[in-house]
Amino acid sequence: MSIATDWYGVVTIVGAGLVTVAARASFIVLPARTAVPAWLKRALKFVAAAVLPALILPDVLFRDLAPQEIVNIYRIAAALCAAWVAWRTRNIFATLGVGMAVLWLLKLLGSV
Repeated sequence: MSIATDWYGVVTIVGAGLVTVAARASFIVLPARTAVPAWLKRALKFVAAAVLPALILPDVLFRDLAPQEIVNIYRIAAALCAAWVAWRTRNIFATLGVGMAVLWLLKLLGSV
């Protein structure tokens, strides 16, 4: 690794930290009656919908990879089954149960 590569990492981490601190401090530092622009309110409605897949997708695709494997097919199948159950039932316990059961069953059948 070169010094330039190391500095890119440092600048990225420091920049992400500054953005995080600024976002959190804005609730404390700004006056209570500060108006939030309408475009920002509209954009913030989509934050949760964007963060959830960003947290889940890398774990589903790339966790517990076997050698020579690009993605984890078992986890993708289990996630798709769980997504279907979530869409049909809107029940978090059924979603978690089906997702885990499918993953365990596929792993069990794959190891035999």
